[in-house]
Amino acid sequence: MKNSSEIAQIRKEYTQESLDVIDVAADPITQFKKWMDEAIQAELPEPTAMTVSTVTKEGKPHSRILLLKGVDERGMVFFSNYLSEKGEDMAANPFVCLNFFWPELERQVRVEGEVSKISDQESEVYFASRPRGSQIGAWVSPQSQVIESREVLEEKIAEFNAKFEGQAIPKPPHWGGYLLVVDKVEFWQGRPSRLHDRIVYQKNQQAWKIFRVAP
Repeated sequence: MKNSSEIAQIRKEYTQESLDVIDVAADPITQFKKWMDEAIQAELPEPTAMTVSTVTKEGKPHSRILLLKGVDERGMVFFSNYLSEKGEDMAANPFVCLNFFWPELERQVRVEGEVSKISDQESEVYFASRPRGSQIGAWVSPQSQVIESREVLEEKIAEFNAKFEGQAIPKPPHWGGYLLVVDKVEFWQGRPSRLHDRIVYQKNQQAWKIFRVAP
C-alpha cells in the first residue's frame, strides 16, 4: 500500500470534453438520459451504478452503491428492502442524493430530491423480471441486520428454494421500489487544472433554472 505522501500525489488531468449552459437540454432528465446512453454505449463496467446517500433521523449520513432501474418524466427509480438501513433512513427523512461517476468519460452527475415508494404493482412487475436467484435473495436476506454466519443465508436459500419449488416467486411485502422526484441536478465534466465544468439545474416551481457554478 502506498504511504500517505504517495497517495497525495495521485492525480489525473481531465481533457476529454467541455460543458456549457448552451450545450445542455432544457430538461435535466433529457440531459441525464443523453449522458447515460453515452455511458452505456461506451461499455462502461457499471454505467447504472450510483452512490445513494441518505440521512438518519439523528442527522447521520449513510452512503452505499445501488443500481438505477428506471428514469422517466417522473424521476428516477431504484429498489431495496424497505426494512434495510437505507429503508429506515428514507422513512425518517425522504430527502436523498444520488451520485453517478463515470471516470472513463470524466463525468459525474449529482441528483437531489425526495423519495416515495412506487406502487406494489410496479414493484411486482420489476420483481418478476429479476433472475430467480435474486428473487430468492430478497426473501432470504434480513438486510442490514446482524447474522451469525454465511451459513444462516445458505440455510434460508435452501428453505425458500423448497418453499417456492415449481412456482413463480412472489414479491416479498418488505421489498419494492422508490421514486426520487428530482429537484436539483448537477452535471460535472472534468477539465484541465481542476477547473471543471459544473452545470446545475434547480427546480423553480414548475420551471428549471440552469446555471454554472465554480469548480
